[in-house]
Amino acid sequence: MFLAIRVIFIAALFLVFGVVQAEPQPTNNPPKKNLIRTVCLDAGHGGKDPGCLGPKGAREGKVTLKIILELGRKLKAEFPDLKVIYTRETDEFIELFERADIANRNKADLFISVHCNAAANKSAYGTETYTMGLHKTDGNLNVAKRENSVILQEKDYQTAYNGFDPSSPLAHIMMANYQSAFMASSVKFASLVEDQFAKTYKRKSFGVKQAGFLVIWRTAMPSVLVETGFLTNAEEEEYLNSEHGQSQVADAIATAFKKYKEDIEK
Repeated sequence: MFLAIRVIFIAALFLVFGVVQAEPQPTNNPPKKNLIRTVCLDAGHGGKDPGCLGPKGAREGKVTLKIILELGRKLKAEFPDLKVIYTRETDEFIELFERADIANRNKADLFISVHCNAAANKSAYGTETYTMGLHKTDGNLNVAKRENSVILQEKDYQTAYNGFDPSSPLAHIMMANYQSAFMASSVKFASLVEDQFAKTYKRKSFGVKQAGFLVIWRTAMPSVLVETGFLTNAEEEEYLNSEHGQSQVADAIATAFKKYKEDIEK
């Protein structure tokens, strides 16, 4: 009799509260580490610092801004949950140290700075992507010196950059020791960018290089500086200053980001 009452009582509990759910079983798939949640996009130069100029008048600061904004749109479309931070979204002057600080404050997982190259040889063309490190050639040093010279337009730059002299080769050598903790990841992403330029869009690629750039000096994450082409070359100026060219450059970097993200988050 007692057993029958107990069965009826349990059945009533099922009717009132529904079927008791089984305890969740532990999963064999641990949560992913090294998630890429935030990326900081930096358009080189801007405002009172136009950067290099093309023979037909294109300004590096305006070209890089268009590329960066297009890159941001592509990344948000592909990864809606990705937080995209910009160092600037208008044609304005931002100090180099502030660009790094923006990335650091937002705890970015990757910093991408986009630039256009320049050379006295007007026929020079092609892409190259830099990571922080010791320059191996005078050419690398000259690119870093040109990009770093913008600090001369900043107030009290000697204090902000610990007395750094952008004209001194020794200063660049000393600075190149920074970012060593992120070197492998920076080189990985830089290589993917150059692969996309060369293989997908058949651009001439000078590959991955190292030099001391102030804009990635203080970033606390993997960081690269992409030279998207020589604005001083009339043909590359036309390409980089066109919507078609800017879309291709942005797409190459976005595809590299996708591959990098997939590899890092394995």
